[in-house]
Amino acid sequence: MTDTTKPAVAVIYHSGYGHTQAVAQRVAAGARATLVAIDENGVIPESAWDILDAADAIIMGSPTYMGNVSWQFKRFADDTSKKWFARAWQDKVFGGFTNSASPSGDKQVSLIAMQTLASQHGGIWVSLGLAPSNQKAATHADINHIGGSVGVMVRSPSDASVEEIPEGDLATAEAYGRRVAEITSRLLG
Repeated sequence: MTDTTKPAVAVIYHSGYGHTQAVAQRVAAGARATLVAIDENGVIPESAWDILDAADAIIMGSPTYMGNVSWQFKRFADDTSKKWFARAWQDKVFGGFTNSASPSGDKQVSLIAMQTLASQHGGIWVSLGLAPSNQKAATHADINHIGGSVGVMVRSPSDASVEEIPEGDLATAEAYGRRVAEITSRLLG
């Protein structure tokens, strides 16, 4: 990489109903990253593996279904075993985000699954790095109003459209993308 001010960042995500895709787009905007979608069968295009291999940082995203990442994301994670065996992603920077309908929804479990995957690859995990908005005056428009620390947590009620994702969650996602890119730049420098 020649320009350490702009690392190569990839955002890989699965989205079942479009909410996680909207979050992925904001993370990617913050990181100035390339988006890679995992399809409904848990597969990515063959060319996407080249994008992930060339990335200095990989930010992963999945909805939280039944207390964990989607099966499509899990299939992708399992498909990375060839990269793991070759240590192809050793020392890459990683991060993660998730979305569920409930305020908690066991989102932490999904983030820890992503963090574990990154650790298995020998990666360096970037935390959210934002204090929670946890005072009485806080609203859904505030940054990190859910109070995450491992990565980005977003709440999209089950009857909410993509357009109804709280702006605070989307702003948190964009700030996190910037943080991952900035830390990656420092590590590359």
